[in-house]
Amino acid sequence: MRERSYYVYIIASRTRVLYTGMTGNIEARAVQHKTKYFAGFTADYNCCRLVWYESYDDPNRAIAREKQIKRWIRAKKLALIQKMNPTWIDLSENWGKLLQPISSANREGRNAGPFDSRLH
Repeated sequence: MRERSYYVYIIASRTRVLYTGMTGNIEARAVQHKTKYFAGFTADYNCCRLVWYESYDDPNRAIAREKQIKRWIRAKKLALIQKMNPTWIDLSENWGKLLQPISSANREGRNAGPFDSRLH
């Protein structure tokens, strides 16, 4: 049987409005926030940037952690984010995007990039 993971996350707007949530599928939930799939707080405040998350193998622990963080003052949440993600980048920015295939020119050694193993 495949083990499941449960995630507690903080999603933010560009102006740093914060929302704390919990999910069993962080990739799908990030897309839902980005596309404003659910009406309500995160859609109204354009919270669509995943700035922090933790994973758990027990849903009860994840729920308890979510409730704990939701009770925290804003300064404590900001410190938590700063520790993991000091530049506040969207941690889910490239999730689900297809990687570009290596062109035939690169495979044949022409226009080889700095990470081509043949150069080292």
